[in-house]
Amino acid sequence: MTAIRPLTAADVDVVQEMVLEFGAYLTGLGDRWRHNFTGERYLADGFGPHPAFRGFIAEADGQVLGYLLMAPNYDIDQGMRIEIVIDLWVRPKVRRSGAGRALMNAAAAAAKASGARQLLWAVYRPNKLALDFYRRIGGRLIEDLDWMSLNLD
Repeated sequence: MTAIRPLTAADVDVVQEMVLEFGAYLTGLGDRWRHNFTGERYLADGFGPHPAFRGFIAEADGQVLGYLLMAPNYDIDQGMRIEIVIDLWVRPKVRRSGAGRALMNAAAAAAKASGARQLLWAVYRPNKLALDFYRRIGGRLIEDLDWMSLNLD
């Protein structure tokens, strides 16, 4: 049975292992991923005086199955609080075990408890496994929006 618990600072090493696994997976799909989310960033940005994210770990039988990171936000067009799922990774050997669904359910419950009315996330287009998973749990593409970015450094 999959158990979900909140991330802690003590999870730094196992989260780093999974971040590297996720990066290798994305690189295999053609992404230009680089390892910027180091253990130092995890600790400083997630557990410092102004945490930028929170999240969950999925476990079963003493093994870590995956993780999810999320952050609060606001959608002015809809006039409501939202939460953005920043990262979701389930280790390949345990996919289809319910861990991904359990992590998303935990994120939805936490978001709702803090007043959010919607979860939002981005999907790397070549990641068909992720797209299929998100569709199975009721996610939908937002056809008229594309994510953009502006570097500030």
